[in-house]
Amino acid sequence: MNDVSPSTVILKPAASDQSFDFDVTIVGAGPVGLALAGWLARRSATAPLKIALIDAREPEDSIADPRAIAVSHGSRMILEPLRWPADATAIERIHVSQRGHFGRTLIDHKEHDLPALGYVLRYGSIVHGLAEAVHATSVHWFRSTSAAAPVQDHDGVTLPIDTAGVTRTLRTRILVNAEGGLFGDQGKTGERDSRDYGQTALVGTVTVSAPRPHVAWERFTSQGPIALLPMGGVRGANYALVWCCAPDEAARRAQLPDEALLAELGAAFGDRMGRFTGINGRASFPLGLNAVDTLVKGRVVAIGNAAQTLHPVAGQGLNLGLRDAHALVDALSTEGPTPLALASFAQRRALDRRLTIGATDTLARLFTIDFPPLALVRGLALTALEFLPPVKTALARQMMFGQRR
Repeated sequence: MNDVSPSTVILKPAASDQSFDFDVTIVGAGPVGLALAGWLARRSATAPLKIALIDAREPEDSIADPRAIAVSHGSRMILEPLRWPADATAIERIHVSQRGHFGRTLIDHKEHDLPALGYVLRYGSIVHGLAEAVHATSVHWFRSTSAAAPVQDHDGVTLPIDTAGVTRTLRTRILVNAEGGLFGDQGKTGERDSRDYGQTALVGTVTVSAPRPHVAWERFTSQGPIALLPMGGVRGANYALVWCCAPDEAARRAQLPDEALLAELGAAFGDRMGRFTGINGRASFPLGLNAVDTLVKGRVVAIGNAAQTLHPVAGQGLNLGLRDAHALVDALSTEGPTPLALASFAQRRALDRRLTIGATDTLARLFTIDFPPLALVRGLALTALEFLPPVKTALARQMMFGQRR
């Protein structure tokens, strides 16, 4: 386990006579860390930066990961210069409703004159493509390497690392924490906003008897949302399932035979896509919010899940992290690997983080309150979006592109 959060940074007097191994060192080779390394290497081609990437895992471990993730069209636009997976399934329409109550809204790609609102792809596919892009650069990749708490001074950061039992220290001008993990694995400190939603996400891949190709579904229930994301497959019948419910219910459902679980899912979701006929790849994880108050401390910066872990409602976690990385590249490319660049980055990211984290947190809590008058208000709000195109457009574009400055 790496321990490079800004809260663990140790300050000591400057040691300016020490040479630097790297200009920028990135801890965490998930999609956000890989994208940052790839973009930074490309952008710094004319004035090369020495870049290191550190991860405790082997890339092959992530490449084999079958989990599905949602990527917005805005994220595709910034990822394409690196590598875009060929197996991505386009989301052309999103259907949002609440179980047992009236009200629904539809978001269609044609309303925004876009080829798609977003895309669904395997976690392993995006990691594979980004890893190949990084391999084609001069980035130094430390595999199967763990990092300990960094020590920073006025001029740089010293980072102890361990590779197969061999320890050494690296000296870097800027340290980026891009290692996130799941909510349940992250510690709680007084330097971050933290909220346990009292929900567990049950995930897997399901097949349906009457698929609606390229349509994604978000259906709110009293225990949490059910999301179904199109994954292509035979006749487009495969969907990524994210079923958020109370932890005891998730534990019970995790033990059910497939047929019983699918019957419960059908009762909760409805018959808009016929029957649920199969499920595989079941897993579950707890849901919560962890968002650091300060992205930057001196020469250490947090991005992606290291900066904010969100509820999966609306699928904003990875997209927000990619926007973090893209903005950080802009700052470092313009102002160099300096604290001034990091301060500029933090200022630029403040509005987008505040809006996205706030919207996700509100949705995760508001739609799980089982109070009939509030359900009526929610239904009216969903329906009103159909008659207020500017409002619906603003919400959709925030989800797709965020706020960029």
